[in-house]
Amino acid sequence: MQYLIVFIISMVPLVELRGSILYATGAGLPFLPAYITAIIGNMLPVPFIYLFARKVLEWGADKPVIGSFFTFCLEKGEKGGEKLQAKAGRGLFLALLLFVGIPLPGTGAWTGTLAASLLKMKFRESVAAVMGGVLLAGIIMGLAGTGLFSALRFLAG
Repeated sequence: MQYLIVFIISMVPLVELRGSILYATGAGLPFLPAYITAIIGNMLPVPFIYLFARKVLEWGADKPVIGSFFTFCLEKGEKGGEKLQAKAGRGLFLALLLFVGIPLPGTGAWTGTLAASLLKMKFRESVAAVMGGVLLAGIIMGLAGTGLFSALRFLAG
């Protein structure tokens, strides 16, 4: 049941793998199975985001109830893409990998994939860069989560 929660958390936008790894380390789950579960959950939406998100967001941007949220998502993806393009130039693959891999708010697989889609990167290249970033973010969050919870246990006595 705990692994199902890790899997589901890792698919939620904004929380993604980062939150699921922290949940797993806080719940005392073994790192490797939790890491693999979180990666699978975080990567599952990536092809769908790449192939369909841009079209859905553009379609819904002018709709009454959902328009403002869809416009926000499009703008977020476009800004992320523009920043990546400006900093990366020809090194867009590495830039996307690092964008997704460095665990900062708003830089996960969802935003990275949307940015790749908006930048019209090739599908395979986008998925590979996002996968590398997700692997990197998982390792960073695993180290952070283990250290954080170890420190809290030490302080609690």
